[in-house]
Amino acid sequence: MLMVVVRIREPDWASLTLGVFVCQACSLLHRSIPHISRVKSIQDTWDASDVELMAATGNNAAKAKYEQKVPAFYYRPIHSDCKMLREQWIRAKYERNEFEFIEKQEPYSAGYREGFLWKRGRDNGQFLSRKFILSEREGALKYFNKQDARDPKAVMKIETLNATFQPAKIGNPCGLQITYLKDNSTRNIFVYHSDAKEMVDWFNAIRAARFHYLQVAFPGASDEELVPKLTRNFMKEGFMEKTGPKHTEGFKKRWFTMDDRRLMYFKDPLDAYARGEVFIGSKENSYTVLSGLPSSTQGYHWNHGITIVTPDRKFLFACETEAEQRDWISAFQRVINRPMRPQEYAVEAHFKHKP
Repeated sequence: MLMVVVRIREPDWASLTLGVFVCQACSLLHRSIPHISRVKSIQDTWDASDVELMAATGNNAAKAKYEQKVPAFYYRPIHSDCKMLREQWIRAKYERNEFEFIEKQEPYSAGYREGFLWKRGRDNGQFLSRKFILSEREGALKYFNKQDARDPKAVMKIETLNATFQPAKIGNPCGLQITYLKDNSTRNIFVYHSDAKEMVDWFNAIRAARFHYLQVAFPGASDEELVPKLTRNFMKEGFMEKTGPKHTEGFKKRWFTMDDRRLMYFKDPLDAYARGEVFIGSKENSYTVLSGLPSSTQGYHWNHGITIVTPDRKFLFACETEAEQRDWISAFQRVINRPMRPQEYAVEAHFKHKP
């Protein structure tokens, strides 16, 4: 027997069958596929054959084999992503060998996908099975209220489509929030599937459709420039209090979502439509965020205020804790510090003329 001493902070584990080192969080996911991966702590006693295997393979060699044909649009999870998304990435690589054989990528790379997802009803909140069709040729994702319906209930243009996993908010480990613009206002739908692979395939099919749309829209752009535009997680979500434009109304508790430069607020986190949206521009265009509220402000219950100053008015919010206030201000500041892109001026103009 041979004791191996590895002086490294992380990763702390290794897969002896795959010959790769992994972090503790990923080691737990590897344990869920014991027929593929057998993990061991680097602090344990290792015999010579284990050491030889790791020396002969290693992470770089494994990546060259198991990730040799990952499509540019395919989402590579990070440590902060939900467990299901990270687990399916591991299974796609090591169990299904999806990135060694292109034909195995057909479910999300063909440009067309059809199937049934459980969708939350806008009014009753019940999840019901609905038929979905994603078509790159038509440039849209559609869903139908009845299986034999000829006309879709909604047509979501790929141009404005976004998808982000929200298992905690939706109450399902495979919960996916899909957003799109309808009359330049954000519309939310919430879906899930009992099969995690099915849900991740839908997610990556949406990313593939977005990728090919953007390749046509921006023919000179590189893959590295396009990939960050495929889907996005929300910058920040949570409850705050808000008051109306005259600052004389009482503050009301609302659920807020920061989606790039759109700050939306809802009565309930699972509402289909926002009660209102606020455009957050850049500091060059006279947008600022301040800690606290004007001294004359009344009617708030939470004591940690935030004031957003725009060229037209001030928006007043209140957070329950100082930590929440700090996080929201940080999110606002990141957006305000970023110069506006040309197309964002058109969005700003729409918000100014919005009734």
